Amino acid sequence: MTALTTRVFRLPDLGEGLTEAGLVQWLVAVGDTVATDQAIAEVETAKSVVELPSPFAGVVTALHGEPGETIDVGAPVLEVADGAADSSGGASAAVEHDAYREEERAGSGNVLIGYGTAERSVSGRRRPRVQAAARQTPTSAGTPAPAPATSTATETSTATETSTASESVRSGSDARARRPVAVRSPLVRRLARDLGLDVHAIAPTGHDGAVTRADVLAAAVNVAVDGAAASPHDSPVDDGPGFDRRTDVIDGLSVASRERMSALRKAVSAKLARSRSEIPEATVWVDVDATDLWTLRSQMAPEGGTAPSVTALIARFVLLALEDHPVLASRLSDDGSELISFDGVNLGVAADTARGLMVPVIPRAHELSIEQLDGALRELSATARAGSMPPERLRGSTFTLNNYGGLGVDGSAAIINHPDVAILGIGRIIERAWVVEGQIVPRRIAQLSLVFDHRVCDGGYAAGFLRRVTELIEHPLRAFARV
Repeated sequence: MTALTTRVFRLPDLGEGLTEAGLVQWLVAVGDTVATDQAIAEVETAKSVVELPSPFAGVVTALHGEPGETIDVGAPVLEVADGAADSSGGASAAVEHDAYREEERAGSGNVLIGYGTAERSVSGRRRPRVQAAARQTPTSAGTPAPAPATSTATETSTATETSTASESVRSGSDARARRPVAVRSPLVRRLARDLGLDVHAIAPTGHDGAVTRADVLAAAVNVAVDGAAASPHDSPVDDGPGFDRRTDVIDGLSVASRERMSALRKAVSAKLARSRSEIPEATVWVDVDATDLWTLRSQMAPEGGTAPSVTALIARFVLLALEDHPVLASRLSDDGSELISFDGVNLGVAADTARGLMVPVIPRAHELSIEQLDGALRELSATARAGSMPPERLRGSTFTLNNYGGLGVDGSAAIINHPDVAILGIGRIIERAWVVEGQIVPRRIAQLSLVFDHRVCDGGYAAGFLRRVTELIEHPLRAFARV
């Protein structure tokens, strides 16, 4: 009968002088079927936390170490039975260690960065790795440390096919569920796990078929919106296992409750955190006199109908200003090396709902009239608040408008809706004392604030856009020739 060969995966050379790594958590268990380059554990070095891909495919037969323990470079990490015939009947630890080094140099995928390596020639001198046994400290002066066991039982073991038949059947479905998926960044895998998503179920959009962070965030929004549509009411408070108000105390205060974050809240949090951490944002703002616009709006109502909203009017002016300042409706490539411009604008509109912040999108908004924009905005608002917004309508924006004046505030330091590069906020329109031709008169004033990505433009360009929007709001008749 064919024998199964157990192959030992040892912690690879981490580079940069690092000789050990801390085991954060296992991503597989004994009995699991793993594929080549599948992440099997998270390890932490002095540099970062990364995922460790397996260079072997097969069934996991042993895990070496517990979370929190430290593993030396060259020490065993896990053992995998790969089903290959074992003609040698066993190999010494030194021979297997040399084979491991050859695999690493040849590009077996037995590295920390990426999932597989390209074969390459090795030039220059390479410092030999010190064997774990050689690094062992003597037990006393003049007394050598005990030699490691020479038995190859832990290095190469055999078993008959019949003894593993049941495991093979059991792991068949697991192998399909755990098929390799192209996720180049460990941070993307971690984000997916934090959001409770299976990377195998996420549609990749990366240029090489890889799942990107944007794919994970889009999938999280899809799941959250689908869940919100299925459940019209907010989820009840979840105090969590073992919660006891009498004993749960933090910093001297009793904890009143513990509420689990919803999938939508997690998705929003992840997206906003990414925006704030990656984008070097800057803000410019201005007070604008909207008195003439307010008066004109009341005259635009058709007989028996309603006047367009202030948001619709300002949105139209914003779209006109973006024609002269298209960089603010562009995007940066994932690696930040290219500025991607578009022939038009997909307008995102921030909506505050009972389940959290949503940004539904009006595609090709630059082609719509004021009346059409007003209808689209009203429909988006109603659909978002009802919790029935389709996932595809929550993606694809190139510029975002946020009318937080409806919340009763004058200004806000908004966070850019990634992957947009700018967001315009509109404060409440209220009567204030204003100087007009040397006279103090009451006027309807609002504050506009533009937050922009400083990587794509400078303050002068952003200020020029804001001045253009201000001009159109304060002199709306000038815009009608282009509306």
